[in-house]
Amino acid sequence: MQEIFEKLQQLQTVLSRKFEIKKEIEEIPRALSTKSEMLKRLKQSYLEKNETFEAGQEKIKHLRHLMSEAEIHREESEKKMDSITTQREYEALDTEIRDAAEKEQSLRKDIQREEAVLEELKESMEREEKLIQLQESELNEEQVRVEQETEEREAELKRLVDDEESAIVPDIDSEIVFKFERIISNKAGLGLVPVKNGVCTGCNMMLPGQFVNDVRAEKSVLFCPYCSRILFYEESDASMAPGEGELPEAADVGGLSDLAGDLGIDLD
Repeated sequence: MQEIFEKLQQLQTVLSRKFEIKKEIEEIPRALSTKSEMLKRLKQSYLEKNETFEAGQEKIKHLRHLMSEAEIHREESEKKMDSITTQREYEALDTEIRDAAEKEQSLRKDIQREEAVLEELKESMEREEKLIQLQESELNEEQVRVEQETEEREAELKRLVDDEESAIVPDIDSEIVFKFERIISNKAGLGLVPVKNGVCTGCNMMLPGQFVNDVRAEKSVLFCPYCSRILFYEESDASMAPGEGELPEAADVGGLSDLAGDLGIDLD
């Protein structure tokens, strides 16, 4: 069994690195995804501003048309001044001219205001356009980096599986390898742990006395009933005399009943 434990220890190192590499391969594209999302938002913002810009141009075009009509109306009214014969006609026409002139002036101010808004919007769009170009360039560079790093990790993963893992697993029962691989994956790379003072050092749970003795006997590969890790026995004190501290066969130290008692639960 000692040889099996040594093989499992080697396999644990290989599997830990294997799952670590797989995780790295999954995480490598995240920076690329972030840049892609940022670029997408920039382009969406640019499109929205462009739509606003085009709408603003149409609005200015409409305001210019209205101002042109007001200007024509004023000029026509001014021409009529030469043909009026009464004071009442003069006052009415004068009011009409003033109204047209005021409307013309108001529309001119509206146009100037809209043109200022469009100019500012245009400058913002130009900045965003340059930023989009920069982001696209960085995204392309990131894509190359991601592909290179992924290829490197996949090559390392293939070497681990083909060379190191394949050299170890034939000497271990396939069912144990299957379980052990799942344990390593789920237990942060730690699937083989010692039992000390009747406690699994993987989950710190007290184990039944007979079970601890079975682990110590090393007649078979045993799994912790609580955390599922593979267990091997380790003396807590190197100076302890042979047989000293060995748990009696019938003892149930730290079993479920003791654990229930600590929690105030009556299993009866």
